[in-house]
Amino acid sequence: MKMEKIEGAIEAILFSMGDSVELSQIARAIGVDQSTTEKIIHNMMDRYQEEDRGIQIIELENSYQMCTKKEYYQYLVNIAIHPQKPVLTDVILETLSIVAYKQPVTKAEIEKIRGVKCDHAINKLIEYNLIRELGRLDAPGRPILFGTTEEFLRCFGVQDLDELPVPDPVQIEDFKAEAEEEAQLKLDI
Repeated sequence: MKMEKIEGAIEAILFSMGDSVELSQIARAIGVDQSTTEKIIHNMMDRYQEEDRGIQIIELENSYQMCTKKEYYQYLVNIAIHPQKPVLTDVILETLSIVAYKQPVTKAEIEKIRGVKCDHAINKLIEYNLIRELGRLDAPGRPILFGTTEEFLRCFGVQDLDELPVPDPVQIEDFKAEAEEEAQLKLDI
């Protein structure tokens, strides 16, 4: 098969699926080995960038997805009747960051870290498809374990969790000292 046909087939697959597709599935569908398929997709990604196209192919944990480029978002908003963008409040962002860095994590562990109930935040994050249930902890009550989704990776522009920013050790010590001081103040009252 000619290269144009292979690239066209990859575009058709990614466009029609609308979600990410694993490299192995793409390779099987077009009848080419995974290594070659990956090279072809990366060449397409580079060409889309060079040609300043409105679409791009992104990589998410050994899967690929076709989507629009961020810089063209405003044009999409202009044509959409009522664009809905999830509102991530400080509480929801704090809960999301705990899930992202501690996953798999239970609701009780999140609440222990935050110091308050987090039912609403967890429900919103599931609704926004930023976190999902990963299974259950083998412990009394079998609590649900939560982790992030591919949508989380997409929204925050990272290919995998290893790309998340690493907290500064000095800042962590400052946070710990501040938390201990706050806890001591509560005990003194």
